[in-house]
Amino acid sequence: MRRRGVKKPLRYQFVYDERIGIRLPELSLAWEEYSPGERADILLEWEEIRATIPDRIIKLEAMINEKQTQLSEEEDFPRCCELNTEIHELASIINDLNIWFRIQQDYDTKTHQ
Repeated sequence: MRRRGVKKPLRYQFVYDERIGIRLPELSLAWEEYSPGERADILLEWEEIRATIPDRIIKLEAMINEKQTQLSEEEDFPRCCELNTEIHELASIINDLNIWFRIQQDYDTKTHQ
C-alpha cells in the first residue's frame, strides 16, 4: 500500500522544450531497463507528440519563407543580418525536429531485435 503524500520517483517524463515547441522525453533509465509496459506507454505518448512534428515544421517553413521575402526586399544591412540569423535559427529548429521525428524508428528497431 502506498502512503499518501509519498511520490514514486519519476522514471520518465515528457518536458516541453520552448525552443522547438514540443514535449521531449526525459528518461532516467537506459531504454532496456524499462519494463515492456513502460516502453509501450512511453512509445504511445511519444507517438502522439511525434505526430505533431510535421505540422510544426510546416509552420516554421512558412516563417522562413516570410523572412526570405522580407530579406529580398530589405535594404538595411544590419536588418538583413538579423533576418539571416532568424532564418538560420528556424532552419536549425527544423533540423532538430527532423532528428526527433526519426527517434521512433530507432526505438522500434531496438524493440524488434
